[in-house]
Amino acid sequence: MLWSLMKIVLFVAIVAGLAFGAGLLLESEGGVRISFASTEFTLGPLESVIAALLLLFLMWVLLKLVGLVIAILRFMSGDETALSRWWGRNQERRGFDALSEGMMALASGEGRLAMNKASRAERYLKRPELTNLLTAQAAEVAGDRRKAEETYKKLLTDDRTRFVGIRGIMKQKLADGDTDTALKLAEKAFALKPKHEETQDVLLKLQADNHDWKGARKTLGAKLRHGALPRDVHRRRDAVLALSEARDLVDETATIERREAAIEANKLSPDLVPAAVMAADQYIKDGKPRYAARILKKAWAAMPHPDLAAAFARIEPGETPAARVKRFREITRIKPDHPETRMLLAELNIAAEDYTTARAALGDLTETDPTARTLTIMAAIERGSGAEDPVVKGYLARALTAPRGPQWVCGNCHAVNSDWEPVCDNCGAFDSLSWTRPVRERTAMPAGEEMLPLIIGMPQSEQEPEVEDAETVEGEVDDGKEGSEATEAGAPANTPEKPSVEDDEKPGSAAR
Repeated sequence: MLWSLMKIVLFVAIVAGLAFGAGLLLESEGGVRISFASTEFTLGPLESVIAALLLLFLMWVLLKLVGLVIAILRFMSGDETALSRWWGRNQERRGFDALSEGMMALASGEGRLAMNKASRAERYLKRPELTNLLTAQAAEVAGDRRKAEETYKKLLTDDRTRFVGIRGIMKQKLADGDTDTALKLAEKAFALKPKHEETQDVLLKLQADNHDWKGARKTLGAKLRHGALPRDVHRRRDAVLALSEARDLVDETATIERREAAIEANKLSPDLVPAAVMAADQYIKDGKPRYAARILKKAWAAMPHPDLAAAFARIEPGETPAARVKRFREITRIKPDHPETRMLLAELNIAAEDYTTARAALGDLTETDPTARTLTIMAAIERGSGAEDPVVKGYLARALTAPRGPQWVCGNCHAVNSDWEPVCDNCGAFDSLSWTRPVRERTAMPAGEEMLPLIIGMPQSEQEPEVEDAETVEGEVDDGKEGSEATEAGAPANTPEKPSVEDDEKPGSAAR
């Protein structure tokens, strides 16, 4: 704003000065006398103005000629000129056109074409930080791994592209299965860009696969600090890493560290069943059963699990079945309607040979939630109650094809793991196992449920009636004929009485 005002004032001053000078020339009586050698010129006022304008024009032309000569000399010496700038802009335009065409070819999956366009762009632009990246990605698409690796190594020489080069080589090593080299490269990439979320995830997975639990916890903390992970998820995964660290400390010298790590994992995530079990076992070894019971009851309130019940039983390993039923009331009264609690009560009463209470505790789980475990427990109850073999075999036969109930299922690949692990055995996902029902629960058998009659025998209601003798059959036929004749004559037919059906269920009906 101030500069614009100054230019306006300067322009007005120049115009005023010129007008004032022209006025003085017009008012003067003489003129302008020019003497050159022996020649003298006298110019009037108007002629003086015209001569001044011509002089200024000649000076301007002279300056332009001098500038042209200087430009020619600079062009010949190799300095930048208007011609070189025009030439450079033309090459830059062609280079960026080739670069954009290469990016379009890369997006279309045409790797060879993208490599050619990248080479052309490099010839025009001389910008390796742009063209090398395109060349490396195009080489990967085209399947030229050697070319891609060479180009990624070129990117390592520039500070601006070093992270991209490390990341590209790291992904190649991961694809080749060289996890040791990939781990070192991931650590370098993480040091360059600790906020890069993909690098954090790759480094965390590689550290977990390599059982570097301390390093994985540091990486997890970095994810929390940079906002890439919610705080509750961080606590859960930190607990998983602490538990994994405790499980690896198996030597005698690490007993204290193992106990502290297990307790820390349980504090970070009380609902993590393996952490609660390990912490309780450590307290049992230390002679602190109350602490162990407190941890297990808190975990049971979060999620009832058979491992928690087994750990609770280890608190008093030598107690009688009746005493165990009484002591387990501390847990069973927390969630009495949960299927796990009902099955636990049934198993405890079976061990105490109280089959009536066991049947009442199990309730209708065999009908509402028929799993292999509930049907097996019911078979044990029937056996203890003195039921006949077809009844027991019926429940066991149903258990063969019944769902297995909740298991450790990976949320990423839905594979079933036999035990809890921090990393899925099938897909390698970290902290993906949860105690839930698989997507496909039912167990397929070669002959399916058609094998059940072969195991428990043909139900009596489906068997053909036995024929006593031919005379009885002939008598029934004759009675049927007489009845039909009486009906035709208008008299009421003698309807034979149906055999009575007993109210008690026949053996094997429960299995059906």
